Amino acid sequence: MALAEPASGFPPGAGLRYGSLGFALAFVALPLYVSLPAHYAQSFGMPLAWLGALLLASRLLDALVDPWIGRLCDDWLIHRQARVLPLMVGAALLLLLGFSGLFFPPVRELPLLLAWCGACLLLTYLGYSLLSVMHQAWGARLGGNAVKQTRVVAWREGFALAGVICASVLPTVIGWATTTLALGLGLALGLALLARAPRTGDVSGSPAHVTPFGADSNSNAAALVWRTPGFRRLLAVFLLNGIAAAVPATLLLFFVRDRLQTPQAEGLYLAAYFIAAALSLPLWLRVVARVGQARAWGLSMLLAVSAFAWAAGLGSGDSTGFALVCLASGIALGADLAIPGAMLTRVIQQAGLSGRAEGAFFGWWNAANKLNLALAAGLGLPLLQWLGYAPGRRDDAALQALTLAYCLLPCLLKLAAAGLLYLFWIRHSALDPAFKETS
Repeated sequence: MALAEPASGFPPGAGLRYGSLGFALAFVALPLYVSLPAHYAQSFGMPLAWLGALLLASRLLDALVDPWIGRLCDDWLIHRQARVLPLMVGAALLLLLGFSGLFFPPVRELPLLLAWCGACLLLTYLGYSLLSVMHQAWGARLGGNAVKQTRVVAWREGFALAGVICASVLPTVIGWATTTLALGLGLALGLALLARAPRTGDVSGSPAHVTPFGADSNSNAAALVWRTPGFRRLLAVFLLNGIAAAVPATLLLFFVRDRLQTPQAEGLYLAAYFIAAALSLPLWLRVVARVGQARAWGLSMLLAVSAFAWAAGLGSGDSTGFALVCLASGIALGADLAIPGAMLTRVIQQAGLSGRAEGAFFGWWNAANKLNLALAAGLGLPLLQWLGYAPGRRDDAALQALTLAYCLLPCLLKLAAAGLLYLFWIRHSALDPAFKETS
């Protein structure tokens, strides 16, 4: 069991150097998921059916590649330590090349444009996945107790939230050319700071059992991922909770435009949501220190359920009420960002695989996270249609269907996730004296 470590075990300077790359990664992620479809449909006249099929295929392929990327990252972190940063620089250049190609295509004819878009998406996703998995594995290898690991993830996700907020504003203010330049600068700065970030054992309080960079690895570490019971239990909770969060994100604009009828406030709602998430991170660190990771995560799930249950009672023009919903659900999002990844690190430590298989675990973890987005669209949109809703319909039956899908379905999924969290984690830690999540 690791000894408790002081708060200075991961000081702000270390957090800045490690977490800053999260800004650039989130900065590129939002345009790919939100801005790209509208850009190609409006600027180039690409049919939505073509674009939807291309995006679905590329995202599924991206998710399938993540486990392989995880194994690659482990191999480089263990056997090729000196080449890790050059590999990340190459991945950043690949990402930047693909991103600029997406928003400045040299062709306009639809068949060629579709092929160009697909090729650039693959380049962008490959560079993004290499950077994000390596960044996550790097943080997990810092070791430490539950509080320190939550702090490590909070720094990364705090910068990511700042990147999301900037990416939602800058393209409309400074245009795509300058936004692409800003992305390049963000990647360069993030990697430059990461080169000076702590590695395993550099920060006080790291447990002695963590294997440092460059140590021998178990060649079968990737196969051990699915044989680790803690990973399977945590992933089940993560998937249910992730779908519960992704469903309302997918249906947000429908709810705002047809149920609340306040489309002019869409930016305000999004800003309230993400800013609340960012500001809540220090709060969740305190909660984790007091009650542990699993109980803190469970409290955030109950907060989200309360927020969406209240949203079910809102009607036309209730902009203030929905802004409060966004604030509450944003605070819950802060826990979703900071805690699960830190809990995964504890699973790796408990399995005795620290310093050997972080990339393999986070490769599958990222694949599951991407699957959440696909499942949310595949579950939420057909359910809406089956219940009788169509965009623009505001009769009682359509609005009731929208409320069921946007408000009540996430509540049910969140409650199911909270139940699994209790059975698989909180109850397990209470029954097994050897399992101490805060140790």
